[in-house]
Amino acid sequence: MRRRSMLLAAGAAALGSQLGGRALAAGRGPVLDHDTPADLDGTEYADLSNQVGVLAPLTTGTIVVTFRTTSHNQAMTLFSASDPTAPSSNLTLNLSGGALQFSVREKGAVLVNVMTRTRYDDGRSHTVAVTVGPSGTRLHAGGRTVLETTAHPFFGHVSGLGSLSLGRNTDSDHPGGEWFFTGTVERAAVWDRVLSESELVAQCPEPDLADLGRISLVLNGDTPATWVVTGDSITHGALHTHGWRSYPEHWTERVRWELGKPKNRDFVIDSGVSGATSAELLAQFTQRVTAFSPQVVPIMIGTNDIATAGLGPEVYRANLVSLVRAVRALPGSPVPVLQSPNPVDPARWPGRVGLSRYAEIMGGVAAQEKAVFVDHYHDWLTGDGGQVPLSLLSDGLHPNERGHHRMALKMIKDLRIFDAGSAVCSLRVP
Repeated sequence: MRRRSMLLAAGAAALGSQLGGRALAAGRGPVLDHDTPADLDGTEYADLSNQVGVLAPLTTGTIVVTFRTTSHNQAMTLFSASDPTAPSSNLTLNLSGGALQFSVREKGAVLVNVMTRTRYDDGRSHTVAVTVGPSGTRLHAGGRTVLETTAHPFFGHVSGLGSLSLGRNTDSDHPGGEWFFTGTVERAAVWDRVLSESELVAQCPEPDLADLGRISLVLNGDTPATWVVTGDSITHGALHTHGWRSYPEHWTERVRWELGKPKNRDFVIDSGVSGATSAELLAQFTQRVTAFSPQVVPIMIGTNDIATAGLGPEVYRANLVSLVRAVRALPGSPVPVLQSPNPVDPARWPGRVGLSRYAEIMGGVAAQEKAVFVDHYHDWLTGDGGQVPLSLLSDGLHPNERGHHRMALKMIKDLRIFDAGSAVCSLRVP
């Protein structure tokens, strides 16, 4: 088992010895850098209080934390500096219901409190950051900006800082701590300056795509956005859903209602057309995409290409590249999202068994074009032991109501708005 680095109050001196002079590194590097992983079980924490004096004067700078959760606690502290002798005097970077939250309070007065709608308690490794400068505060995930506000308080705005912890917050009302973290805090570092995006990306073991960051900004921002979900009959969602919602309709409910006001002023438009191919979508791009002035364009296409003369793998590849670039070329440079077709029943549709090749091509195009890729094809197979899950299909080809919900969940998880407590995410289709 990996050695834990939890240090309770009595162990603070040991931490100082462990970090040595590196925590006080001068120049352009971090003024504090703790990179010994802390495995926390919801009752423990890493005590860095002997270093809080280095941070207390800072009025501008950057905090970076790399972590992995093992639970879905409602409130979990990643990094906290506080006055343990006063109520609600703290700077805290934490997870609230999985959302990233940054708050600064001085003796109960809230100086800033911002929280994403995107969530990071999925058990995967995430590197998050907060940068505070004269122009405002920004939250980042995977090196990409995901939320912005003009308020800019930092350590120096909280008097009496005496406690610094990973995995808990403490104050006079909670001297033993609160909001304990469950999982691993792999690293925590603080700079006395605002890091650029390229510097933040360099701090991430697994940086996010720039497009994923842009989608997160759309989801976390309060400016109304238009999502144009396009493709063929699967996106269209007609007939085979048997009166239940299609995956674009589940997405609509999740974004326009469950994420709360003012996201209900977003619009989600389904321009999927039954029988469409990638060539037809390109030919009708103005009508089916451009006309709606989108900010995000998820595209699922390919199920009909494989059965259409003249639309072999290489033509399909070229069409996908053209679609991605056509989306990016629109005013405002909307974000494309590629979604692979689902697998089909080989017994009933032997001519479309080769869809695996088309899914691989789409993944390759996404990698080449640095686009977000939602891989329904392999999600379905890996979720069913490598077999095509026939229970998710209506006629062996089109997803039924259960298949559409499965696709919606994959999209929701990949774009980081999954919440087990939501009606959409917890739906069980009989």
